[in-house]
Amino acid sequence: MGFDHDSQRRGLMLVLSSPSGAGKTTLTRRLLKEDDTVQMSVSATTRAPRPGEVDGVDYFFVSPSDFDAMIKDDHFYEHATVFDHQYGTPRGPVDTALDGGRDVIFDIDWQGAQELAGKAKDDLVRVFILPPSIAALADRLKSRGQDSEETIARRMARAEDEISHWDAYDYVLVNDDLDETFNRLTAIVRAERLKRSRQSQLFQFVRTLQSERQRS
Repeated sequence: MGFDHDSQRRGLMLVLSSPSGAGKTTLTRRLLKEDDTVQMSVSATTRAPRPGEVDGVDYFFVSPSDFDAMIKDDHFYEHATVFDHQYGTPRGPVDTALDGGRDVIFDIDWQGAQELAGKAKDDLVRVFILPPSIAALADRLKSRGQDSEETIARRMARAEDEISHWDAYDYVLVNDDLDETFNRLTAIVRAERLKRSRQSQLFQFVRTLQSERQRS
């Protein structure tokens, strides 16, 4: 029986960051749909649920006091305050997925990615998605029809700061064509899965090869 790369590996933590409207959400949903070994990290948050959101599926909705207690007990890989609400990544579900050979996608900003790098650098793969232009970014935000003009202005102002941290990532993709960007993203994931450090059974496999050679 040959060596199965996919079933004998440790999962990876895939951080996808971008300014709002650059295509990150669309790419994430497509990757989740087409690859059943990938799952989304479910964050804890202090904000109220939006219509249709389910506790434990979209987010873990917790009170500010419970969130602070989780910080104190070191239950988060990373946490941050965004637009007046707290968000954090619980450790437990992520560790279980990685140990089971599943990849976990994180929708976090550069600060969250820096925190993850300090706690789980060997498991981390960071990808930043850039828009083809600032004008295209503004058009995408307006065309969604989800935000007020004030919110769009806040997101555009935040985008400038987010883009300035592009060089803190392992890979940077310019999303000028969604299909091509998705192909590049999946190529990154495939290559990262094959890294020696993630092939948890590779050492034993090589030892087996060496012992077979000694017996021959």
